[in-house]
Amino acid sequence: MSSYNLFNTQPLKEQAESFETLLKCRNVKIERIHSPANTRSERYVQQQDEWICLLQGEAKIEMESRITSLARGETLFIPKGTPHRVMETSSNPLCIWLAVHIH
Repeated sequence: MSSYNLFNTQPLKEQAESFETLLKCRNVKIERIHSPANTRSERYVQQQDEWICLLQGEAKIEMESRITSLARGETLFIPKGTPHRVMETSSNPLCIWLAVHIH
Protein backbone atom coordinates (compact mmCIF):
# COMPACT_ATOMS: atom_id res chain seq x y z
CA MET A 1 0.00 0.00 0.00
CA SER A 2 1.41 3.38 -0.97
CA SER A 3 1.08 6.57 1.06
CA TYR A 4 -0.68 9.68 -0.23
CA ASN A 5 -0.61 13.34 0.82
CA LEU A 6 -4.04 15.00 0.50
CA PHE A 7 -2.46 18.45 0.24
CA ASN A 8 -0.16 17.73 -2.72
CA THR A 9 -2.08 19.13 -5.66
CA GLN A 10 -1.25 19.96 -9.23
CA PRO A 11 -2.03 23.52 -10.30
CA LEU A 12 -5.49 23.71 -11.85
CA LYS A 13 -5.25 24.17 -15.61
CA GLU A 14 -8.93 24.94 -16.06
CA GLN A 15 -11.59 26.78 -14.12
CA ALA A 16 -13.31 23.52 -13.22
CA GLU A 17 -13.21 21.32 -10.17
CA SER A 18 -11.02 18.23 -10.30
CA PHE A 19 -12.21 14.95 -8.79
CA GLU A 20 -9.76 12.21 -7.87
CA THR A 21 -10.87 8.81 -6.57
CA LEU A 22 -8.60 7.76 -3.71
CA LEU A 23 -10.37 4.56 -2.69
CA LYS A 24 -13.25 2.47 -3.99
CA CYS A 25 -14.15 -0.52 -1.82
CA ARG A 26 -17.47 -2.33 -1.67
CA ASN A 27 -20.10 0.35 -0.94
CA VAL A 28 -17.69 3.25 -0.21
CA LYS A 29 -15.92 5.66 -2.56
CA ILE A 30 -13.53 8.33 -1.24
CA GLU A 31 -12.63 11.30 -3.43
CA ARG A 32 -10.41 14.33 -3.15
CA ILE A 33 -11.91 17.40 -4.79
CA HIS A 34 -9.85 20.47 -5.66
CA SER A 35 -11.92 23.61 -6.38
CA PRO A 36 -10.72 26.74 -8.17
CA ALA A 37 -11.58 30.15 -6.73
CA ASN A 38 -15.23 31.21 -6.90
CA THR A 39 -16.52 27.76 -7.87
CA ARG A 40 -20.27 27.54 -8.31
CA SER A 41 -21.38 24.02 -9.16
CA GLU A 42 -24.44 22.61 -10.79
CA ARG A 43 -27.20 21.27 -8.56
CA TYR A 44 -26.59 17.65 -7.55
CA VAL A 45 -29.14 15.08 -6.41
CA GLN A 46 -27.20 11.90 -5.69
CA GLN A 47 -28.37 8.33 -5.20
CA GLN A 48 -25.97 7.80 -2.29
CA ASP A 49 -25.21 9.44 1.05
CA GLU A 50 -22.18 11.75 1.06
CA TRP A 51 -20.04 13.03 3.92
CA ILE A 52 -17.73 15.92 3.06
CA CYS A 53 -14.85 17.51 4.95
CA LEU A 54 -13.31 20.79 3.86
CA LEU A 55 -9.58 20.24 4.36
CA GLN A 56 -8.45 23.66 3.17
CA GLY A 57 -10.12 26.98 2.33
CA GLU A 58 -13.66 28.26 2.89
CA ALA A 59 -16.85 27.46 1.03
CA LYS A 60 -20.61 27.91 0.97
CA ILE A 61 -22.93 24.98 0.23
CA GLU A 62 -26.61 25.28 -0.58
CA MET A 63 -28.61 22.28 0.62
CA GLU A 64 -32.42 22.26 0.48
CA SER A 65 -32.53 26.07 0.00
CA ARG A 66 -30.33 26.66 3.08
CA ILE A 67 -26.78 28.00 2.78
CA THR A 68 -24.09 26.58 5.09
CA SER A 69 -20.66 28.19 5.40
CA LEU A 70 -17.77 25.78 5.90
CA ALA A 71 -14.24 26.56 7.08
CA ARG A 72 -11.15 24.35 7.19
CA GLY A 73 -11.84 21.14 9.09
CA GLU A 74 -15.63 21.41 9.07
CA THR A 75 -17.82 18.59 7.83
CA LEU A 76 -21.30 18.14 6.40
CA PHE A 77 -23.46 15.06 5.85
CA ILE A 78 -25.64 15.10 2.72
CA PRO A 79 -28.32 12.38 2.73
CA LYS A 80 -29.08 10.66 -0.59
CA GLY A 81 -31.70 12.43 -2.68
CA THR A 82 -30.94 15.84 -1.12
CA PRO A 83 -30.52 18.68 -3.65
CA HIS A 84 -27.24 20.53 -3.03
CA ARG A 85 -24.58 22.61 -4.76
CA VAL A 86 -21.42 24.60 -4.08
CA MET A 87 -22.26 28.31 -4.07
CA GLU A 88 -18.79 29.80 -3.53
CA THR A 89 -15.19 28.79 -2.76
CA SER A 90 -12.22 30.77 -1.51
CA SER A 91 -9.26 31.86 -3.61
CA ASN A 92 -6.50 31.95 -1.00
CA PRO A 93 -6.21 29.19 -0.15
CA LEU A 94 -8.08 27.19 -2.77
CA CYS A 95 -10.51 24.57 -1.47
CA ILE A 96 -9.52 20.94 -1.03
CA TRP A 97 -12.30 18.56 -0.02
CA LEU A 98 -12.50 14.97 1.10
CA ALA A 99 -15.77 13.34 0.04
CA VAL A 100 -16.97 9.94 1.23
CA HIS A 101 -19.79 8.43 -0.84
CA ILE A 102 -21.73 5.66 0.88
CA HIS A 103 -23.76 3.50 -1.53
